This record gives sequence, structure tokens and C-alpha cells, in this order.
Amino acid sequence: MPPQNAIELTSKPDAENGTKKVQNGNANNTKLIKNEEPPTTSVIVPPDGGWGWVVMIASFLCNTVVDGIVFSAGMFQDPIRLDFGVGKAEVALVSSLLSGFYLLTGPFVSALANRWGFRPVTILGAAIASVGFALSYFGNSLGYLYITYGVIGGIGFCFIYVPSVITVGYYFEKWRALATGIALCGSGVGTFVFAPLSSWLINQFGWRGALLAQAALILLCAIFGCMFRPIRPIEVTITKDEDTPAEKGTLLGEGLPVVYTRPLPEGRFAHSVPNSSHSTWMGASPNTQYPTAAEVFRGSAQNLERRPSNQSGLLTNENIQNTTKKLEQLSKMQKKLSGQVTPEDTIHAPRFPLPHHELNTVGEAAEEEETENGALLAGDQKPAPAVVSSTAVRQRSNTVSGRRPNEGGSRQGSRRGTLTDGTRPMYRDDIFFTGSLVRIPQYQSQTSLGYHMSVTRLPTQNDVEETEEQTCKICPEAVRRTLATMLDMTLLQSPSFMLLAVSGFFTMMGFFVPFMYITQRAIAGGMDPQISLFYVSAIGISNTIARIVCGFLSSFKSVNALHLNNVAITMGGIATMLSGVYITQAAQFTYAGIFGIAIACFSALRSILVVDLMGLEKLTNAFGILCLFQGLAAAIGAPIAGFFTDLTGSYNASFYISGALITISAVLCYPLSIVNKWEKKRAARKSSGVV
Repeated sequence: MPPQNAIELTSKPDAENGTKKVQNGNANNTKLIKNEEPPTTSVIVPPDGGWGWVVMIASFLCNTVVDGIVFSAGMFQDPIRLDFGVGKAEVALVSSLLSGFYLLTGPFVSALANRWGFRPVTILGAAIASVGFALSYFGNSLGYLYITYGVIGGIGFCFIYVPSVITVGYYFEKWRALATGIALCGSGVGTFVFAPLSSWLINQFGWRGALLAQAALILLCAIFGCMFRPIRPIEVTITKDEDTPAEKGTLLGEGLPVVYTRPLPEGRFAHSVPNSSHSTWMGASPNTQYPTAAEVFRGSAQNLERRPSNQSGLLTNENIQNTTKKLEQLSKMQKKLSGQVTPEDTIHAPRFPLPHHELNTVGEAAEEEETENGALLAGDQKPAPAVVSSTAVRQRSNTVSGRRPNEGGSRQGSRRGTLTDGTRPMYRDDIFFTGSLVRIPQYQSQTSLGYHMSVTRLPTQNDVEETEEQTCKICPEAVRRTLATMLDMTLLQSPSFMLLAVSGFFTMMGFFVPFMYITQRAIAGGMDPQISLFYVSAIGISNTIARIVCGFLSSFKSVNALHLNNVAITMGGIATMLSGVYITQAAQFTYAGIFGIAIACFSALRSILVVDLMGLEKLTNAFGILCLFQGLAAAIGAPIAGFFTDLTGSYNASFYISGALITISAVLCYPLSIVNKWEKKRAARKSSGVV
């Protein structure tokens, strides 16, 4: 019985010269091996500069606006409470819903960005959030504000936040940690700017007029989002090496079975994949069930060569016989094209064996206009075709194929949207990694191109056809596959991840309380209101500086990110509980500085901790589930603190609760390293059959 799921490499026999058939033991395994056009794939290799710096600045400005408004939302609490005559817990839910949906919708926004790209999603988010804030002007009840300000505004902010964070890493490789760190510093700068700005707007125009002004500022994010231009993928193609026996079984990589080829229509060859790995509630498989470009090519009995997207001739260098030398030359050529000086020029040996493989990529078209360093897409031109994959038979939904550069010619007449408008960002294992790539073992063990191939999962032919033919507009495969990856609940079976997730839940329950109540507590304690406004700003400045320092420290492999995280969060939790002992300027500014450091380390080290504990391929899955945990915690944390403030009549009660929750979250991470080692040993024993 033929397999129902297949990974497919597409090639087309030469009609003029004929073909040759090879038997793999029976008639069903006949394979054409002669005169085949090579399959191809496309991967994104970051330009490490150029237009990427513009993207970084645009991301910085988006974070400035979004996080500045979110973290200064506490300024609206008292005016709204006095206007409607409600308690602190009820009014706290308005701003906590904003921060909650800001995180909760992360997986769904990521799925949309995977299908339609960063730019349109960001622009749409700016429009949604702006409309939500503008509608809040007409609010006549808290329930109305819960919907317009909290839910609609929070969803719109997530549409801006997710693309602005991950698109920076998409543009940078060697400079990723620096560029991402600078972009995320917009959060601290926004807190510093918007706290006094929001207060001034409320004093001048009332809380309703202030929301209208913020709605106008949010629309600026649509302009910033226009800067998120897609990167032109590099096409990698294979040419046949007759010295390698193609008729033998192919091992696609670790975790995938040894599989055998079988004939498919139009000269395609499929490799079987276990059906059980493709049964998910979303109707699509998680990314880890799909091969990477490196795994497919590693299993190919063919060579990889460089082919320009707008030409049919090969640009191979006959004088270079050694694969490693060709890889070094390619990497240097890429750096020259980008015009950037990178901090490291060392080329590592490829991780996967290449005794019969020569790895090259499709170069940037010289004639293409409106591109940056040959790596960005022209608005009106079609770039190099991407590897697409699918089943030859439409009923099979999980296949991966290669397409010849000229095979997609019949579809180039329409510019409705193609996969090569930047490929699928969520099909990269490292898309949510914000730290330095030197911490990733895969990056250190191979060339730059080899690394990007090893973390790029291939799309299916069904995925590509949905994009090109607009056959599925409601929930296309690119969306379903991303949701299946990010919301794969099997990760909850990991004790290490559960500790990290519960720890993040408690941290986020106490995270927003100081932002909401530090100014009100200072004023209630008799301090100057004008000075009290700047305590929130002080948190922002401390957060900005700490993010830079934390990012720098975490770029060293010798620095234990878990220990750094534990120390910072413990300090922040204890300082929060003790912050009400002395209500003086010196004491409150000191506390604001410590708390800013704590939240900076918490935010900057999340992705690094996940990779260190769970591995890179689990990062996207972990990010999706952590968004749910932390979004729910953010939505309920501040109202609970407000309830106890109303109950006791003192703002200190909310800080006691917030500090205790943050401290508990740090304590939960103390045994995380031991638990993770035990979990890995248990997994090793199970895999070896030892009870």
C-alpha cells in the first residue's frame, strides 16, 4: 500500500534525450535518474546590514509606540475610575486586557504573518489598534472599554509587536543580537517618553482626548511597517553526481526514517514519511515533522550548484574542486554583495557530510531594481522560485518538493502573491531567537549557508499552490501549519518546560503591577505628583540599559543565562515587596532601577533559556505556548492586585502580592538545570530501551 504522506523532490525528465530507469527491488520503486533537471530550494540568508538597519529603526519605533502606551496605561486608571465611579480592580481590568491580548494572540498573529508577510500584518495591526483607541473615546461604560481598549487595542498591538520583533532577526546573522537588542530598547524608551506624555495629554484633553491622540500616534506604526520589506530568498539547486548511487535508500536526517523512492507523475519522486507523524488537531503537522533543506540535500545523490534566478546557465567555478573551498568562496561573495564587514569571517566546516555535494546558491539578479544589496524583493518583479513541496496526488497533504527554476513559468503571469515573496518565516527554527547565534551549536558547526539550510523547513506544494492560486483564503496551510507548531501541546509533557512556563506565568502576574501603581502610591504617600510621574520613566531607562548589558553578557557562551535570569528576577521580586518601606525619592528611584533590570533580563533571556533547555527546534512551539501562559497571567494579575488594594485601602498590598509572585517565579527556576538534566537522561534511557 503506498504511503499517504510523502516528501517529494520534483524533477523533470529531458524530453529530447530520454530517461533511464533503475529498479529498487520491485516495479513500484522504479526511478528515473538520467537527464533530470535538478530540484531546487530557497532559503533566506540575512544580508547583515543594508536595509536591515532601516528595519531595525522601524522596529525600534514600533516598540516605542506600542510598549510605551502599554506600560503607561496606568496613567488612565484614576481618571477613568473617577469618571465611572468604580473600584480599582474593575478599572485595572481595562488596561490588563490590553496587555493580556497583546500576548495571547501571539500564535495567531504569527500564523498570519507567515502567510501574508510582516508588512501587511503590521499595517493592519496599526489600523485595528487605532480604531480601537478611537472608539474608546465614546465609551460610556467599563464593559465598552473592555472591548474597544482592551480586546481590540490589544489584538492590534500584537499585530504590530510580533512582526516588529522577529523581522529584525530575519535581516541579521552576525549582528543579530545587537540589532535585536537595539530594536527591543524601544520598549524602555517608549516607557520613558509615554509616561509623562500620557499624563500631559490627560491634563490637557481629558482621558478621552488623550486616547484619541494615542490613536493618531498608533497610525505611525503603519508607516514604520512599510519599512519591513521582504528579503529575496537565495535559491539552492542540485545537480546530479553520477558517482553516487541514487537508486539506494536516502536518509533525510536525524529523526526521519530511511526511505525509498517511488515513481510519481511528471517525473517526480516521493519519499515516504510515517502517517502517524501527520495527525494533528489543526489538520497540519508541526514544523519538526518536515525536513529541512539541509536534510533533503544531504540525502540527495546529487550536487548543489549556483544558478541565477534570471538565467538558465550555471555559474560554477571549474577551478574549485573542493566543496569546502567553494563554500568559503560563496560566503565571501555573499559578504561582498552585502557590503558589510562582519565581526567574524571564519568559515566552519559543514555539519553534514558532502563527499559528493557541491553547495552553491542562486545569486542576486544584477538587473533587479529597488533592492538592497541584491537581497530584497523588487515590488514588481518575481524573484527566484522557491523549493516547494507536496504530494503528487492532491489527497496527500504533507510533501516537500523541489522545482526547476523554469518550471514555474506558467504561473509567473500573475503577481497575486508567491511563496518567494520572502518564503515562510515561521518555517525557520530560529525565527524567535533574539540572542547571539554563537550560542546555537548548529551555527558554530557549519558554514553560514549550511546553517540557514539546516534551520529552514520546507513548505509543501499544496502550501505554494494555495498562495499562487488563491485556492484557500480562510485558513490556508501556511496558517494551519504555524498554529499546529506553536500550539503543539505535547510540549507540556516536558517537566523542564512546565517549570519555565509556570515561572513565566507568575512573573507576568506581577509584571504590570508596578507600572500601574507606583505613581499612584507615591502621590498617596505625599510626594510631588510631577516627580512621581518619572518613576515609570525610570523603569524604562533602567530597562533600556539593562537590555543592552544583558544582551552583551548573553553573547558569551560561558555566561549561564539561567543563573543570570534567576538572580535578576529574585532581586526584582524582593525589591518589589520592600519598595513600600520608604516612600522617598531616593528609595523609589532605586526600586525603579532594580525592577527595570529584572524585567529586562526576563524579556531578553526567554528565547535563550528555551534553546538551552529544549533545543532550537522547540523554540517556536515554546514561544506559542508561553504567549498563552503569559497573556492569561497579564490579564488577571493587575485586577487581583487592585482587588487587594481596595480591600486593604493601601497600595502596598498590591506590591506585596506582585513581589511575592515574581519571587516565586524565580524560585521555580532554581532547580530547572537539574530537572532538565534528569529529563534528558530519562529520554536517553527510553530511546536505548533501558527502563
